[in-house]
Amino acid sequence: QVQLVESGGGLVQAGGSLRLSCAASGRTFSRYTMGWFRQAPGKEREFVAGINWSGGSTNYANSVKGRFTISRDNAKNMVYLQMNSLKPEDTAVYYCAADDAVVVLPYGYNYWGQGTQVTVSS
Repeated sequence: QVQLVESGGGLVQAGGSLRLSCAASGRTFSRYTMGWFRQAPGKEREFVAGINWSGGSTNYANSVKGRFTISRDNAKNMVYLQMNSLKPEDTAVYYCAADDAVVVLPYGYNYWGQGTQVTVSS
């Protein structure tokens, strides 16, 4: 079991950057697959990025490849999402998620944070 708290959201201009953080608690954190999801107004929640326990395997949605980078620091129980070249369509509530499986998948995550708002102005 793991508890997650996101931070780092805010308002940025198109083309700007933002770094989201997810603080996790739980002794088993280092063995969890971690992911980021987002939900824009009027749209369904969608997978953004995922990373396995060692950080050696990642998975990205096509819409963010080359712009976003997911990383983790197991010693600090932290997961990050570096967001560059932001676009207005990136505007959404971003959620940190954890999966107790060992394979990075865009679905099946069991634990969720409360979310942090990211707004990208045109």
